[in-house]
Amino acid sequence: MSEECDLSTVLAILDDEYARSILTETSVEPMSASTLSERCDASLPTIYRRIDRLKECQLVTEETELAPDGNHYSVYSANLDRLELSLGDGEFAFELSYREQDVADKFTDMWEGMR
Repeated sequence: MSEECDLSTVLAILDDEYARSILTETSVEPMSASTLSERCDASLPTIYRRIDRLKECQLVTEETELAPDGNHYSVYSANLDRLELSLGDGEFAFELSYREQDVADKFTDMWEGMR
């Protein structure tokens, strides 16, 4: 993933109706871009653009699934657990909390980081 996102970037992403729909849909179960396109009533290019922005701030994760015909495709899951925004001493502060990954996901991340 890229560097940490600042508050204005996160708020700009969450201000987008399609990005919020993607997060809402993928918080229930992992979904492919084509399924998200149908559920969010958006074109595939729109879905992919929003997914790219969500991934930049680690708000969604991407996994590869194997189709019965041997092909593979990506599915996306919401990774955002909580966003805390506070105001004190003349400035805003925020903290993003991410969902806990299971042991298999942690192992995959570790393995990919070693390559």
